[in-house]
Amino acid sequence: MSEKPLDSLTPDVLAGITERRRQEMQLKAGALQSAIFFNSANFSSIATDAKGIIQIFNVGAERMLGYTAAEVVNKITPADISDPQEVIARAKALSVELGIPITPGFEALVVKASRGIEDIYELTYIRKDGSRFPAVVSVTALRDDQNTIIGYLLIGTDNTARKLVEEKLRWTEESFRLMVESVTDYAIVMLDPEGRVVSWNAGAERIQGYSAEDIVGRHFSRFYLEQDVINGKPPRDLEAVIANGRFEDEGWRVRKDGSSFWANVVYTAIRDQLGNLRGFAKLTRDLTERRQVEATLIDAKSTAEKANLAKSDFLSSMSHELRSPLNAILGFAQLMESDSPPPTPSQTASIEQILQGGWYLLELINEILDLAVIESGRLSLSLESVSLAEVMLECQAMIEPQAQKRGIQMAFPQFDIPNFVMADRTRVKQVLINLLSNAIKYNQAGGSVVVACTASAPERIRVSVTDTGAGLPAEKLAQLFQPFNRLGQEASAEEGTGIGLVVTKRLVELMGGVIGVESTIGVGSVFWFELSAVAPSQIEAGTAESTPVAQEQVNNDAPSRTLLYVEDNQANLMLIEQLIARRPDMRLLSAADGYLGIEIACAFQPEVILMDINLPGFSGIEALKILREDPATAHIPVVALSANAIPRDIEKGLEAGFFRYLTKPIKVNEFMNTLDEVLEFAENGTNQCK
Repeated sequence: MSEKPLDSLTPDVLAGITERRRQEMQLKAGALQSAIFFNSANFSSIATDAKGIIQIFNVGAERMLGYTAAEVVNKITPADISDPQEVIARAKALSVELGIPITPGFEALVVKASRGIEDIYELTYIRKDGSRFPAVVSVTALRDDQNTIIGYLLIGTDNTARKLVEEKLRWTEESFRLMVESVTDYAIVMLDPEGRVVSWNAGAERIQGYSAEDIVGRHFSRFYLEQDVINGKPPRDLEAVIANGRFEDEGWRVRKDGSSFWANVVYTAIRDQLGNLRGFAKLTRDLTERRQVEATLIDAKSTAEKANLAKSDFLSSMSHELRSPLNAILGFAQLMESDSPPPTPSQTASIEQILQGGWYLLELINEILDLAVIESGRLSLSLESVSLAEVMLECQAMIEPQAQKRGIQMAFPQFDIPNFVMADRTRVKQVLINLLSNAIKYNQAGGSVVVACTASAPERIRVSVTDTGAGLPAEKLAQLFQPFNRLGQEASAEEGTGIGLVVTKRLVELMGGVIGVESTIGVGSVFWFELSAVAPSQIEAGTAESTPVAQEQVNNDAPSRTLLYVEDNQANLMLIEQLIARRPDMRLLSAADGYLGIEIACAFQPEVILMDINLPGFSGIEALKILREDPATAHIPVVALSANAIPRDIEKGLEAGFFRYLTKPIKVNEFMNTLDEVLEFAENGTNQCK
């Protein structure tokens, strides 16, 4: 049956339909509320009458509180299942708030709702079994159509989980606060966005002297030096923190008493979830003591470097002073040995003793200087691909005469396959000669020395020197590489300083190698060293022939060539005069200082200049510079002849432009060879005086 149109109905009928629909809507709303609140297990819904007696106790209330509805309905009020002390406390608080006396009990739970005030509060519910849980309760007054209160609805939720979270957060915050406050090694300070102090820990009080009462609310700029404040450093630091999120600085800061300390300060910007600046965390460490230690170390290092430089200068000076007289001793002894007519047998024996003592003294000087240079870290090495076969041949030629004098048989390896190592050629020879000399010196009469070369490990080559000496016990082996320790040989006839093996060990290690020894009493010892193997370099084959120490035989018709010797030591000058006297093709000019030497060089245009380094007035290096700057003398090759024999002195001389750098005492063969070489070079020059 179809419904009639609304405009065809009478007013009474329309009113009846409207009232019926209103009632239906109320019924549906009530059913919805019942479904949400009264039938929900997640909420405790308790409805009371106007006096507070429970009328409705839903399934949520039963679940949370442990009572059945039958046990509480029409029997108790919600106050009876609440913590009585909290109810009393609430009554007192509301009495003050509302200005009327509130009776502890149900009234305290609903008084605000009865006055139409929204009321949500926290209290503790007590379950049937006596256990307790925190609840959040929302109270609403129930009214009839005449607005008369007919009861109350208390909807509660179990607040245990949130309370646990809050308690954990509170505990964490409290622990963090206690930790920050107890830290004494760091000043941990919070600043507000304007830079005022918000919090102040014990470390800040210890380091900067302020108590929390003194400083909280004050601006952090008071920690800066006055000049830094004038220059605007504090706001610049905060700007850097805001721009980068973090800023670290080291510098002087000021304590409460006005004293300054060196601080490391780290600022961090604190922002909320929306990125708004909430303030700054400031962490400060007092590094004054560390800075003082660093300053002390720097001063100590500087002092050590100055002492080391002074030692090097002293050694250079000592070397010069020792080598100058040795130059005369050994030079004249070599001249006498090769003189014509030859010396008598008695004279020859005396000359041999002079030469033996002189060369030993030179060896001693060299060893001491080598050790000093190595320990100072100033030794310069030229690492390159070095042929062990070539080095062995050179060492064999040098060492076999010494072995023959003592009746020692020598055996060197035959290299079917070339062996090359990464090393300094000169220093490898020095290492091998030191080991060979010791093997001969401390061998038994008629003994032997065997040199071997083997691959010891991937990309490593071992060179070993085996002797048939007396051998060494284990306790002496441990002392072998100690300076000036001759292992009880001081009283023997063998000369030595006890530093040769020390220099040898350190040279091997500087070349990236290792050295060791094995020894057996009554059998002998094996000294060995290992270096890195490398591929051979492209080296032109060539052999150097030594010039015998004998009077030069030259063509009397050869053109005369001039040598200028600039030297202030008369003994050294006399030695060179006698050496040049054996060269009829040459004449010698001399000058006692650099000024005169330069004048003679320009006036006589010598083919070669021999220059001492330590000259009165100015040094040989300064004289060389003047000669090089003058077109009239720039072409003349200049050879240094100096007692300054430390490697850095030689390097300095060669860098200055000397053609060669010879050291005193001179070796006649070496001197003559150098002289021939420089004269050959000079033949390609021109001699024009300005």
